[in-house]
Amino acid sequence: MIGDFSAGLIVVLLLILAAEFVNGATDAPNAIATVVSTRVLSPRAAVVMATILNAVGVMSGLEVAVTISKGFVQPDAINLTAIGAAMIAIVLWSSFAWKFGLPTSESHALVASLTGAGYAAGGMQALLLIGWKKVLIGLAFSTFLGFGGGYIVIMLITWLFHKSERHFATTFFSRVQIFSAGFMSFSHGSNDGQKFMGIFALALVVGGVVPPSAKFTIPWWGIALCAAMMAIGTSVGGWRIIKTMGVNMVKLDPYQGFAAETGAATAIELASGLGIPVSTTHTINTSIMGVGAARRFSAVRWGVVKEVVAAWILTFPVCGFIGWGATTLAMRYF
Repeated sequence: MIGDFSAGLIVVLLLILAAEFVNGATDAPNAIATVVSTRVLSPRAAVVMATILNAVGVMSGLEVAVTISKGFVQPDAINLTAIGAAMIAIVLWSSFAWKFGLPTSESHALVASLTGAGYAAGGMQALLLIGWKKVLIGLAFSTFLGFGGGYIVIMLITWLFHKSERHFATTFFSRVQIFSAGFMSFSHGSNDGQKFMGIFALALVVGGVVPPSAKFTIPWWGIALCAAMMAIGTSVGGWRIIKTMGVNMVKLDPYQGFAAETGAATAIELASGLGIPVSTTHTINTSIMGVGAARRFSAVRWGVVKEVVAAWILTFPVCGFIGWGATTLAMRYF
């Protein structure tokens, strides 16, 4: 470590933690929505499991954190004001969507608001395209691999267990769904959990605490703080998102919850290994759609799906604009 923690840096780090809290309230519940809605685990037990395995997932690699920290803006072309404004954009948009129970993508909100803030602070020369290329690849991962993964897994289960007694199958999948939910929580940490770590590291570089040329590292206390804030957010606001995804969109049985979680988590882990930031919300939603569509197309409540998709689409321009506007105003008056 070099330098001191300025008042501005402390404020920005607190805003990052606030965004992580919102991430916990609106995004982390996606990892446990199906296991709660199928009543395999209570919300409290699911939150405890998600908290632990999210932390383990965060520590499983740094590929996604590096992409977020170095793939969207030039550290020497932006300032702490821009980073803080980007976090404000995430908090405002995600809180608005949470109020209506819509599972927004913190991944999309983060990259859009960071890009908008970076443009306001340093113009086009402050922006990088490499991160956006990975975001577009991530959209393909979350959409097609998520839907296809859920569809394929549920078809395999149907083929393997079609002669089994319903009571046996229900009991079996009520137990193994705990493991698929754990896999989903781990994958959430390995991808989504790393994103705000990357912003944390970027703020430390811009704030002069860590030299730009230093090897990419995330302080242990930063990991601990972000993990704690995510857990608190999940416990406070998770039920609204769980209800939208696991109850309103498709009525799920334990075997269907297992299929959705396994398909989504596998897609997310593939992306994490390649350093591709994907939306946990997007991936588990499309996986649930794949599971529902495998039963029958009408099993998916497409009216709810339209609301969710509208929230995904709006996230990019809304957060980009808020990030740009908040940075412009903050730089003018502060």
